[in-house]
Amino acid sequence: MRIHREGYTTLFFTLVFLSALAVLINLIWPDQTTWHFIAYGIFVLFFLLILQFFRSPNRKTQHDPNTVISAADGKVVVIEKTFEDEYLHEERIQISVFMSPLNVHANRYPVSGVVSHYQYHPGKYLVAWHPKSSTENERNTLVIETLTFGSILVRQIAGALARRIVCYGKPEDQVIQGSEMGFIKFGSRVDIFLPSNARINVKIGDPVKAGETILAYFEESESTQNS
Repeated sequence: MRIHREGYTTLFFTLVFLSALAVLINLIWPDQTTWHFIAYGIFVLFFLLILQFFRSPNRKTQHDPNTVISAADGKVVVIEKTFEDEYLHEERIQISVFMSPLNVHANRYPVSGVVSHYQYHPGKYLVAWHPKSSTENERNTLVIETLTFGSILVRQIAGALARRIVCYGKPEDQVIQGSEMGFIKFGSRVDIFLPSNARINVKIGDPVKAGETILAYFEESESTQNS
């Protein structure tokens, strides 16, 4: 199992803390009892829980400029038309994926293109499925310009437990569909805002995988058909 680089520091300090706690318990109560072994078991389970959170499995992306793949592991919780008023200022189709603490939390680029906009927003820590979390929570907004279908906006949103969201993309970066976009710690959500001509390939409640699940297809534009 490969561990994501965002987890190295957290795992190190978690291991140090649990080891120090085990030593302290033995100093205070040196005689080994059943309660000692129960405590050791809890420490091991806790460390394994943190370890699995930072797992980073390999994903095989089928690159296709006519598709949008999921940027996150989790469950589809929103599919709706909405007015995106932070950057695009137009009606879009919003697809939101909720990531529980048990999901892989590495995010991946849903399309290939050039990053035209990046903005970090400090904010609240509402539960990630709350409708206002998209505009009021701590979040990163990333806009990718595709060659054929224009702008795709991706928003990483911190949840009630998340206290660190990382985005690797910066303006003028050339990004590749399925490559690592960033990471969100401990439960969160990712929104994608698609053009109105996108043909949605998922429904609410569907489980999705970052880098693999196709969220939407695009119909060929008139300019593409006439070229």
